[in-house]
Amino acid sequence: MGFADQRFNVNLSILFTELPLLERPAAAAAAGFTAVELWWPWVDSPVPERSELDALRKAVQDAGVRLTGLNFYAGRLPGPDRGALSVPGEESERFRANVDVAADFAGSLGCTALNALYGNRVDGVDPAEQDALALENLVLAARAADRIGAVLLIEALNKPESPLYPLVSAPAAVGVVDKVNAATGLGNARFLMDLYHLAMNGEDLPAVIDRYTEKTGHVQIADNPGRGAPGTGSLPLEDLLDRLRKAGYDGWVGLEYKPGERPSAEAFGWLPR
Repeated sequence: MGFADQRFNVNLSILFTELPLLERPAAAAAAGFTAVELWWPWVDSPVPERSELDALRKAVQDAGVRLTGLNFYAGRLPGPDRGALSVPGEESERFRANVDVAADFAGSLGCTALNALYGNRVDGVDPAEQDALALENLVLAARAADRIGAVLLIEALNKPESPLYPLVSAPAAVGVVDKVNAATGLGNARFLMDLYHLAMNGEDLPAVIDRYTEKTGHVQIADNPGRGAPGTGSLPLEDLLDRLRKAGYDGWVGLEYKPGERPSAEAFGWLPR
């Protein structure tokens, strides 16, 4: 087993960002990838112009790659925001406006995984109120995902980098997954297991894998410390991915790491050809 036995896709919101958005799918293809994923590409617009959606769709199709993951609108990301769906007022409304737009765009490219970042805690707002709003919006998102045959992903981030984000452990994120599935009866909410974030939280990664693989809909990796490519830190990523495979995970593994001070195309030397 090992890296050669995994299905890797590349996240075009953290790699190849030295290029304009519409050039990134072709750059990923040139680097040898057949699949890509994205955060919501239009940070300031949950409902972009049709021409923008059409242009990105064409760029993905022309590059001959598959879109395997897409975030719903999540506020300023990269930036200070960590999602919008639990934030009362305008941000929650922007998330709702985005739900069908994101689902329709994903569906048009055969993408079957949609990530819904929970959102930061807000000063002066009862966390229980935010959690109730989050569940309402996640139910809407799960139904939209189900409409296109997709799963809804719930992600745990890490507390050092996202101190206001409430889902900073695998059990916390999986708890939300279970609540959404109970509320919808659809069973399409799944855990997004990002090994970098979980490592930053100090979690026992083999134990997380053993306990939660069956509820996992997608996996993302970066090394730790530094969020760089595998081999730049101390995480035994090859062993962890082998453990995931033995536990039954056979999905895509998203490369969501920083390329460092080099062009992204040079950040894949660790990857068997």
